[in-house]
Amino acid sequence: MVQTDLILDAKGLACPMPIVKTKKMMKTMDSGKVLEILATDKGSTADLQAWAKSSGHQYIGTETEGDVLRHFLRKDGAGAPEETITIPEISLADFSQKVEANESMTVLDVREKDEFEDAHIPGAIHIPLGEVEARMDELAKEDAIYIICHSGRRSGIAGDMMAKKGFGCLYNVVPGMSDWTGITE
Repeated sequence: MVQTDLILDAKGLACPMPIVKTKKMMKTMDSGKVLEILATDKGSTADLQAWAKSSGHQYIGTETEGDVLRHFLRKDGAGAPEETITIPEISLADFSQKVEANESMTVLDVREKDEFEDAHIPGAIHIPLGEVEARMDELAKEDAIYIICHSGRRSGIAGDMMAKKGFGCLYNVVPGMSDWTGITE
């Protein structure tokens, strides 16, 4: 059992709110302290792992109790935070026009499997955020890649990871599938 210093209740919240609330709470904590995040969002595990890595915090692990995921993060536990690269954003309206015009592009959907299976943009490549680092070599570094998730938070984290590995033409689709009204499969 992990010894925690603070508990954050994020049950019932969907992406990006568990990360938003975690980030806010971490700012109030002293270095080395452990935060326990209670969440019910299935995607929160991959989201918090990726966020912790990109922000310099240590992802300790997750325990499951029924429908509740208990995530543990140590502030500044992974050493100095890495440099964050912010990729350009494209509005959902501008992205929709490109899709409707059948422009040749790579669309990367980084949502969880069940979100992707519910509805996704035709032709989108599915790599959940938690797998992006291990699977990004499946994509061509020279292609224009439009990264989408539910709201723009996970896609931004994925874009940061990919930019650090040499992908040069990335766009974060904001707000994402939460407001998508176009054709889906």
